[in-house]
Amino acid sequence: MLALSTDSLRGYGLNRIFQFVKEAGYDGIDLYIEEKNYDTHNADYIKSLSSEYGLPILSIQLPDVTPKRLDKAIDMAKKIHSKVIIIQPPKILNFGQTSWLKNKVPKIRAKENISIALENAPADFILGIIPKHAMNNIVEMKKFKHACIDTTRIATKRQDLMRVYKSLEKYLVHIHISNVKGSKHYYLPDDGILPLESFLTKLKQDEFPGTISMKVNPKFLEAGNDEKLVKHLKEMKDYYDKYFTNAKIS
Repeated sequence: MLALSTDSLRGYGLNRIFQFVKEAGYDGIDLYIEEKNYDTHNADYIKSLSSEYGLPILSIQLPDVTPKRLDKAIDMAKKIHSKVIIIQPPKILNFGQTSWLKNKVPKIRAKENISIALENAPADFILGIIPKHAMNNIVEMKKFKHACIDTTRIATKRQDLMRVYKSLEKYLVHIHISNVKGSKHYYLPDDGILPLESFLTKLKQDEFPGTISMKVNPKFLEAGNDEKLVKHLKEMKDYYDKYFTNAKIS
């Protein structure tokens, strides 16, 4: 199924975002929890928008996970009938959070019957050499069992997208799609250095069961100009349909 990450339209209210996603013909919403956007914390409001527009919440993104925030996200997921929560790797020196993620979260996941998936870390470093995040490799993601990959992060770390995919294939529950063009990160999927056409077709061939979510920087969608924004959203949907939905598999 195709979703749009609400982070792609940050600056708009949730109601407008649901309108745009509905008009563009996507299957659902990939909800990014913003600390200062209180609408994204209001499960009842989100549920009402989901019902009004006929758009399910296919996933929840939790950018800074703590036990308290995860509990709230799980409560929200139950209310809005979402089965996937995407979390981020902890900071390298946050040993307590790292231990909790490795040892406690898998048990919470099993108890609540909700997929809590770890996303690949961004290419951030301390002093230019020390990775900023723990659990920052394929081995750790495999150990966590449930995984999400962000294609821009793969490109900025100079990794091979298809190789990373094959390594994590049986653990993947969610994918964030965007491209990289020069210094433009989270760029439009149809233009850039990543082989996203081949990637999407491979996902179709392998019958990927999770959600594919477009996560693009709002400036590349020309946010603020509603007509151009919807045009870009529809073009991304067409791109997905061409290389995934309608891809010819030999």
